Amino acid sequence: MPGKKILRILRNLAIAFFGSTILVTIIYRFVPVYVTPLMVIRCGQQIIDGEEVTLKHKWVSFDKISKHLPMAVIASEDNKFATHHGFDFEAIQMAVEESERGKRSRGASTISQQTAKNVFLWPESSWIRKGFEVYFTVLIETFWSKERIMEVYLNSIEMGKGIYGAEAAAKYKFHTTAKKLSRGQCALIAATLPNPLRFDSANPSRYILRRQAKILRLMQLVPKFPPSSKR
Repeated sequence: MPGKKILRILRNLAIAFFGSTILVTIIYRFVPVYVTPLMVIRCGQQIIDGEEVTLKHKWVSFDKISKHLPMAVIASEDNKFATHHGFDFEAIQMAVEESERGKRSRGASTISQQTAKNVFLWPESSWIRKGFEVYFTVLIETFWSKERIMEVYLNSIEMGKGIYGAEAAAKYKFHTTAKKLSRGQCALIAATLPNPLRFDSANPSRYILRRQAKILRLMQLVPKFPPSSKR
């Protein structure tokens, strides 16, 4: 029967999708993420634009990243990262209300959501991608620790043109290592994350310097991460 055959195919596809995505998520709990879809897409865009392909990225473990950087990105991007389960529903509600009033919608994506998008998905926003983003966020919150999510985030986030992760940003922006980034440098990096292709942490504008100052103040207020860190 054609109908039963189609249902069987759909069932097999669903099993393959869920099985493979869960397996990859579990593998990435232990294995470094050396390349992401965004890195590949950006390289493709550079080729199409006739530019030299630039991809600067080096994975480093969490203990080789400045203790100030997690605090800076939490203060800037996701104050409730340590306590939520992947989604900040209060921030989502506020974003919806602002959108309904015709205001510019604020960002409501958590660090967990951004990590899911960076590691598994493409950058362009759509309802389809948002749906997959929710799914992968649930997966990483289920199988990874908060420290692992932060480690992957800080190693995969875009921090400049062709620059991905804390180690590359430290080297090419501040001529140091991720471990030696100062509190101020970490706040500058975090200040540019909403648009790292437009803003340069190495040559900050007045706007970025104002954001840096705000982030430095917030870093004193948000809970220490990770809570038991002895670094």
